[in-house]
Amino acid sequence: MLYSIVDEQPGFLLIHKYPGAVVHGTADSGEITLTQSLRHDFSCKSLFPCHRLDRTTSGLLVVAKGEASNKYFSTLFEKRAIDKCYLALSAKKPAKKQGAVRGDMVKARNGSWMLTHSLNAPAHTQFFSKGGVEGKRLFVLRPLTGKTHQLRVAMKSLGAPILGDERYGGGDADRCYLHAFALQFSVDGNEYSYVCPPEHGDLFCSQNFKSALDDLQSPFELPWPATKNGQ
Repeated sequence: MLYSIVDEQPGFLLIHKYPGAVVHGTADSGEITLTQSLRHDFSCKSLFPCHRLDRTTSGLLVVAKGEASNKYFSTLFEKRAIDKCYLALSAKKPAKKQGAVRGDMVKARNGSWMLTHSLNAPAHTQFFSKGGVEGKRLFVLRPLTGKTHQLRVAMKSLGAPILGDERYGGGDADRCYLHAFALQFSVDGNEYSYVCPPEHGDLFCSQNFKSALDDLQSPFELPWPATKNGQ
């Protein structure tokens, strides 16, 4: 299985993408993508994942039903009208326990990205962290922009790369410990809010982690700094 259904509404699906699933891919890769699997399972060619999660990332993913819904959600993402929170684990302590990471992202070697000190079109990530998860540190990450590898690069810049993220120095683990945990948005005047705990990975499935998650305040109710126009 590549996914499970979290909710179904007239205009969209909300799914839990499993780690290892590729959202999109080329026709000649020989690999069944999440998009192909969804269209097959629902016997519908008009299903469109509205954003990307890396192969190694699990969690909530919005899938539009039809072209009009896809356009609507694309506009929401462009306007940063969809609030997102992720969970991550790191084996290292960050330079600071909470705050924000801002900076332009530029391409580095072999498909990686790096953060710079310039702020021309910056990636912006807010975060909180707490210890006590089997010797690891739990992060709640709130991306205010949607850059490629943004959260993975932000964590590296804090000196606390995501556990299992070998590309950015997170070391070896049974998975990359990054999970799209919560989403909230409005569709036609109706408010939607979702929280989806992770289900894959030895540490994510440990009682220690579950207890830490139970103690965590609702991600959207954390004292996030006020923002202006998503910045």
